[in-house]
Amino acid sequence: MHSNELPKVKFSLTRFREGYDLADVDAFLERLRDTLAQWESGRPGLILSAEVVETRFAVTKFRNGYDQDQVDNFLDEATITLAGYEKGQTPAY
Repeated sequence: MHSNELPKVKFSLTRFREGYDLADVDAFLERLRDTLAQWESGRPGLILSAEVVETRFAVTKFRNGYDQDQVDNFLDEATITLAGYEKGQTPAY
């Protein structure tokens, strides 16, 4: 996962079932992009993998939200990427 990939990340929208709040997820993705950019430039990032694991988003119902499974799967990938940086491993792109 690379910081320049994050603006291209798209999640399916939910409407009549629970989803994650759009603004919450978008704000977290922006922080994650900044964090990855820091790691990529050789500086420790703002977010650690443990924070990604503990992240919770507000839940929506009867209004648009992001598909929870898609977001959760993406966060799993982000956790692995950040854990690699924290261990001093540079991910292959």
